[in-house]
Amino acid sequence: MLDRRTLLATGMATGAMMMAAPAHAARRATASPAFPNGFLWGTATAPHQIEGNNIASDLWYLENQQPTVFAQPSRDACNSFLMWETDLDLSKNLGLNAYRFGVEWARIEPEKGLFSQAMLAHYRAIVDGCRARGLTPIVTYSHFTSPRWFSAQGGWTNPESASLFARYCDRLTRALGDGVHSVITFNEPNILLLLKPMLPPPVWAIQKLTLDTAAKRLGVPKFISANVADIADLPALQQGLEAAHKAGKAAIKAVRPDLPVGLSLAMMDDHAVGKNSIRDRMRKELYGNWLEIAKADDFLGVQNYERALWDDKGRLPTPPGSVVNWSGTEVWAPSLAGAVRFAHAATGVPILVSEHGVGTPDDSIRAAFIPAALAELKTAMDDGVPVLGYCHWSLLDNFEWIFGYKPTFGLHSVDPVTFARTAKPSAAVYAAIARRNAL
Repeated sequence: MLDRRTLLATGMATGAMMMAAPAHAARRATASPAFPNGFLWGTATAPHQIEGNNIASDLWYLENQQPTVFAQPSRDACNSFLMWETDLDLSKNLGLNAYRFGVEWARIEPEKGLFSQAMLAHYRAIVDGCRARGLTPIVTYSHFTSPRWFSAQGGWTNPESASLFARYCDRLTRALGDGVHSVITFNEPNILLLLKPMLPPPVWAIQKLTLDTAAKRLGVPKFISANVADIADLPALQQGLEAAHKAGKAAIKAVRPDLPVGLSLAMMDDHAVGKNSIRDRMRKELYGNWLEIAKADDFLGVQNYERALWDDKGRLPTPPGSVVNWSGTEVWAPSLAGAVRFAHAATGVPILVSEHGVGTPDDSIRAAFIPAALAELKTAMDDGVPVLGYCHWSLLDNFEWIFGYKPTFGLHSVDPVTFARTAKPSAAVYAAIARRNAL
C-alpha cells in the first residue's frame, strides 16, 4: 500500500547536501538573514488527520470496512477536536504567528441540507482562539475529506458538486467572521494526477476495490473521494474540483470581498536531466490546469516534499548515498525553493508555503533540514519571489491517510492513549528561526 507521503515526502538537506547549490552560496553570505516584517511562521494541520472520530466523513467510511486500502483507521487521531486549545498553545509557545487548520465539511453538513450551528460555532471558536494567541488563522475549507453522503452521490464527479460546495463555503464564511486571514479552498486537488504515473497498477486496483465495496454497502452506483479514486474517474474528478474551486471562491468573495482566497498544490521540484528530458511534459500532467486557474487567485499554496529528476524516459531513482526519509525517498532541502520559484513563474501570484516537511523517525534529519530548506527559500525571496509565509507540516505526528500512524512528520510526538504532546528537538530549531524572524 502506498500513499502520497510515500511518494511526496522529503525535504531536508544536511550541510553536505547544501553544497549541491554552490551558485547561491556567495549570495547567502552577503544577503540579510532576516525575513520580511509580517512574514507568516506557522504549522499546517488537517482536520481528519488530527481531530479524530470524524464519523460522518467519506474517508471514515472507507477506513472502517474490509477490504480497504487503509492500513488502519483514524480512530481518535490526536484528539484535537477536543484539544484544539492545547494545539494553539503549542503553536504560540513555539513563537509562531500563524496556524493553518482545516474545517470538516462532514461535521458542518453531516446530512445533505442539514447544517450544524454547533459545529460552525466550534470552528469559529478556533479562529477566535488563534487571534487571542496572536496566531494568524489560515483556514482550509476542504482537505481531501467530504461528507459521506456527498461522496456517495459521486463526489466531485457529480454535476451538483460545485453548487453544493459553494453553499457550504457561503455558510462557513459567514460563520467564521472577519477573523480569518486567508482561505485555501482545496488542499492538493492535483494529488491523484501526481500519483497517476507513480502508483503501480495493484494500488489502483486496491483503491477501486475499496470504493466499489463502499458503493455496494450503500447501494449507490459510485463512491468517489478526492484522494481515493478509480483511475478511470480522474478526468471527471479534476473537472469537478476545478468548477468547485471557482464556485467556492465566488461564494467566499460574495461574503467577504477582502478575504484572500487560493488553493494549494502538491508540487515537486522537477529537474530536467540529459537530452530530451520529459520534465516539461510531466509538469503539464502533474499540475494539470491548476497553475492556469491559480493566475486568477490571490495566492497559491505550494506543498513540497521532494524533487524529481526526469530524463528522456521517466523519473530517475533516488541518487545513491542520499539521505532518505522513512520510505526511502531522497531528502533534498533545495527542493522547496525550486518548487516555489517555478510556481511563481508559472502563475505570477504570491506564494504561501502551505506545507513542507519530512517524514522520518530520526528527528536529527528534520532538525537539520528545516534551516537548510529555509536558507534556500530566503535566497529565492531575495531573488524577487514573493513568499507570504511558511507552514511546516506538521505540528503533530498524526494520521497519515492510508499508511495510518507509521509515518511521523510532527514537531511533536503524540501518545496514542493519553494524547500527551511532546516536543521534539526540531521544534526548538524551528521556533528559534520563527522568533527572530531570521535564519
